[in-house]
Amino acid sequence: MQYITTTELRTKSKKLIEILLEGQSVDLIHRSKVVGEIRPKIYDPKPFDSEKFLKIVEKLNLPKLTPRQIETRYRKAMIKKHGQNLS
Repeated sequence: MQYITTTELRTKSKKLIEILLEGQSVDLIHRSKVVGEIRPKIYDPKPFDSEKFLKIVEKLNLPKLTPRQIETRYRKAMIKKHGQNLS
């Protein structure tokens, strides 16, 4: 296990980042005492489950709209929000 002092945090930040990217943890030392541990954040994304997504969409029971209907609804909303266009 490696260590870094609080004063070295400013000067050796590049080395600290390299160590964390390797997956190692670092002890933080302040006035000759270990006050904490800096550990890398492990990002483990979950795989996309299309079947689960389709079940959620079906539960929403959204109306099936054609592109033309979507366009008219969008235009009405924009006119309501921003007013009639000037040109």
